[in-house]
Amino acid sequence: MKKTMWLLALTTVILTFFSVGLANAQAEKKATPKTPTKEEKIKRAMMAGPASISAQATIMDWDMSVLRKGTNGWTCLPDREGNDPWCVNEPWLGFLNAYVKKESPTITQTGIAYMLLGDSAASNTDPYATKATPDNQWVSHTGPHLMLLVPKDALNGLTTDPSKGEPYVMWSNTPYAHIMVPLDDKGHKGH
Repeated sequence: MKKTMWLLALTTVILTFFSVGLANAQAEKKATPKTPTKEEKIKRAMMAGPASISAQATIMDWDMSVLRKGTNGWTCLPDREGNDPWCVNEPWLGFLNAYVKKESPTITQTGIAYMLLGDSAASNTDPYATKATPDNQWVSHTGPHLMLLVPKDALNGLTTDPSKGEPYVMWSNTPYAHIMVPLDDKGHKGH
């Protein structure tokens, strides 16, 4: 009888742990964001720039696969890290390809990129930083903005301070230096 009671108690404990583990796994599965459909990616990508540009732009995913062919020379990309879709012209697309491959970009024409929904948090000094450090000038809020690619010497004299609410140079001491142009008066906030 004692052995039966002991086995029954052990079975109850095992089943309880199994049930709790299964419930937690199911809750975690439900909490995992779903992968957006092709149509959802296209819709989000089109929000990055003015409708006059995004309506006829090529829509490309971040693996550089084409989701929709366009006709105007612009490319829009859906969210990558959060609420951060992009619309870029050809020079910026070349810049992004170099950035993704960790190669030095060649800038021969003015590049223009729109991020009208803002961007995820990022370092203003380290293009590949994934979190704030004491020395990487972390920008926690980046509102709607334009980004401009110009020859490196055209960056001279511009501030590198994102909190002033005026155009500033991001990633200034790297091959990926570009001008950030805030489109609201809130500026871009650190930490």
